[in-house]
Amino acid sequence: MKRITMFVSALFIAMNLTTISANENLSKQDVYDFVKKCGTYFIATTEGDQARVRPFGTIALFEQKLYIQTGKQKNVAKQIAANPKIEICALDIASGKWIRIAATAVADERKEAKQYMLDQYPELKSMYSADDDNTLVLYLKDVTATLYSFSDAPQTVQF
Repeated sequence: MKRITMFVSALFIAMNLTTISANENLSKQDVYDFVKKCGTYFIATTEGDQARVRPFGTIALFEQKLYIQTGKQKNVAKQIAANPKIEICALDIASGKWIRIAATAVADERKEAKQYMLDQYPELKSMYSADDDNTLVLYLKDVTATLYSFSDAPQTVQF
């Protein structure tokens, strides 16, 4: 039993060292680029004690922060208002890699932030406006993003 414990401890240490050395290359820009390339990602929120997951497609890097967008009238906006801790997962099928992003979503009511997001996704302008009372843009803070694959050690970045 002692040998198994020592082996597991050594394996855990080796995995952590591999992850730490691999982490040096992952950046906020890499996180944005990966999610943007995927196009669709899934965002998890909670409603009471129930997890809720749905597809999203908006992501922007504005003022060195990751932003997402939704409508204030949607259930997802109400769930984030009640509990701003979210998780995002995106899969790039071609590379066999996926990313998980744990963060706190913070509303940004500035017109500039809303307009920036709408300019990145002009197709949303038929439903949203930077001046309406429905457009909600959120930036992500306290981010932990981990990039996974079946063949490489996970890479993690925090910002």
